This record gives sequence, structure tokens and C-alpha cells, in this order.
Amino acid sequence: MLTLAAALLLSPVSTPVELASAPAALHGTLLTPEGQTRAAAVILPGSGPTDRDGNSAQFGVRAGTYRLLAEGLAERGVATIRIDKRGIGQSAAAGGAEADLRFSTNIDDARAWIAEAATKTGQSCAWLIGHSEGALVALATAAKDDDKVCGLVLLSGAGRPAGVVLREQLTPLPEPLKTRAYAVLSELEAGRAVADPPAELAAMFRPSVQPYLISWLALDPAQLAAAYDGAIFIGQGTTDIQVSAADAEAIKTAQPRATLVVWDGVNHVLKTAPADRAANVATYMDPALPLAPGVVEAVADFVLK
Repeated sequence: MLTLAAALLLSPVSTPVELASAPAALHGTLLTPEGQTRAAAVILPGSGPTDRDGNSAQFGVRAGTYRLLAEGLAERGVATIRIDKRGIGQSAAAGGAEADLRFSTNIDDARAWIAEAATKTGQSCAWLIGHSEGALVALATAAKDDDKVCGLVLLSGAGRPAGVVLREQLTPLPEPLKTRAYAVLSELEAGRAVADPPAELAAMFRPSVQPYLISWLALDPAQLAAAYDGAIFIGQGTTDIQVSAADAEAIKTAQPRATLVVWDGVNHVLKTAPADRAANVATYMDPALPLAPGVVEAVADFVLK
């Protein structure tokens, strides 16, 4: 039996990493295997105030999805950098004004983190593991910088343009609010800002966030996947209440070379969960709940193949 001291020596090594940027540095965590590093990856977080571990204090999310994924990959020889986005966690000072943020900012940051991951681990390239909105960031980044990108792992990512997905999510709204929300989306998709969005939807369509939305709505993940000639892994759970199986299929259809794995009974944060919404959401708040069986193994096998 290993002593505690010996076990600690065999543990993956966690190191803070800092990336020079304006107006302030970006921060993340490098987790390297205790043995040989066989591959490197950058974990790109989803939308909203999501930190490097996959948590969001603002919404009570404590799933720890990215930390658990990084730990599982390290056990299999894959080093990862998981990051705090601009304005989040230790990267809060790098956020700047919301009105100045564009989706391309995420792409530029991802490109910088790829180079950092390759340098820190001695690899020639790094994988991009994008979760939720991070999957779109990964696709868009690969289109601009595929020399440093080994390939893409897309987890719980949208496969249709954001406007299509948002309309689905807004379907339960009562009339006439739903019609007004759809009208705002149409204007933003056309590249036009809306000065007076419905007050009830200010959190989603406030004027300061509209430049970002306009830049985001212009992207089509299926088109980006079709144009990418590198390796793509698509992972999707059947009890995901945020992104549907249709999204995973859309990417697979656009890029038939991609590998699609569907996990039965797995939700958006990659945990085992029922379809019942309340019970499903409860897993988002449970840091002790591990990732669903098979998730880490499938990602690691693909990356190392």
C-alpha cells in the first residue's frame, strides 16, 4: 500500500499560469500528469460567468466539471490548462467594458492559450476542449489558427446558429413578449442594435451586451465544422436540458469525419442525471458528484489515438 507521502508524489502537478494581456493578465491552472505528458489541451468554458473549474457563483453552479475533467485526463497522460475567462475569477481585471467585448475576443484569447499550453508542456500543438459555448469558440479558433490546434473536442455544444437555439429557449415566453423577443433577435442577426429591448428581457438584450450578441449570432458551428479538416470529437448527453441531440447531429452531418459519442443519461454538465428538470439541475450544484462514467475515457481515448 502506498504511504500518503508516496501518493502525493504520484499526484498530478497543479501550477498557476498567467498570460500577458490588456488591460490585465489572464489566469488559469496547468495540470500535468505525474508521468509522461502524452498530449496537451486547453479547456474552454461555456457562456456566462463560468470559471476555470466549471462553476458559476452567480447562478449557484458548483459542478466542478472542468476540474474533474482535467483531473481525469491527467490520470491518462493528458495535460490541461483550464482558464478563467475575461471578467471572471482571477481574470476579473481583464474584463474591460462589456460594450467593448466581441466573440472574437474569446477566439484571440484561445489562440494565446493554445500557444501557452504547447510551450508549457513541450508539445507541438494542443487540443481544444470546448464545453457549451466553448465548443463554438473552439471551432472558430481552429478556423483561424489550426497550425497550433491538434484537434477539437466539442462537449455539449450547439450545432446550430445561436439564434435558432435561443428561439427554442424563448418558446415558453407568453405573447406578445415572445414575438417581441424574436423581433429583437432578428435585428441583432441582421447586425443592427436595438435601442429599446423589452424590459422583461433586459438581462439578455441590454444595449451593452448587444455588440457581443451580434458578433456571436453571425457564427454557424456546422459551417465551421464542415470547413475544418482536423480531428473532431463530439460528445453529447441524452438528458442535456440546454443543448439537444439535434445539435450534435448537425455537426456530425456537416462534418461526417467527426466522431460522435452519445452518453445515455448524461446532462449538460456531463453528470449522470434524469430527464426531470429539477433533479437534473440539482446535479449542477453538487461538487461531490463525479463525471458520468465513460466521459473522461472517451475524450482521453480520442485525444491519445
